[in-house]
Amino acid sequence: MASDQRPLYTAEVLRDIHARSHENLKQLLEHCRAFSEDELAREFEGFGDPSIRLQVHHEVAAEKYWIGVIQGRMDVDENQAEYSTIDSLERYRAEVFAATEAYLEGASPEELSTPRPMVTWGGDERVLVPALIVMRTQVHLYHHQGKILAMCRLLGRPGEGMNFSLF
Repeated sequence: MASDQRPLYTAEVLRDIHARSHENLKQLLEHCRAFSEDELAREFEGFGDPSIRLQVHHEVAAEKYWIGVIQGRMDVDENQAEYSTIDSLERYRAEVFAATEAYLEGASPEELSTPRPMVTWGGDERVLVPALIVMRTQVHLYHHQGKILAMCRLLGRPGEGMNFSLF
């Protein structure tokens, strides 16, 4: 590819990646259903967001934030206390999944692939590529999934088989 050409990202590919990633997150939430609310809120040092509940909220809220940035909004969800159960976290995940899907359904390859100025946290303006933002949100899910699974192990319930599906 010549240096002046940009790759064309397609909504179809990004929607496939998005669906597979969220399927893993749904599996992880189902795995965590065995924990009590106290266990979901138990805090561990060294994980940033210190509990399973806060890790899940953060990863979903980050996707909501970044899709909002693409669409010119500052969607910041700091209502973590509203998400104390797996059911509430699953509803939040499904809501954000649907919002990302709606964006991708209407996005052309040019929209997804063309760098453009966007306003991020703190009013910073940056030139970003929408497709790369979408990909970052999905990689971010797996980053936090690893932390959550480590917490599950510390709580005596290790999880397996929640890798990105190749099938």
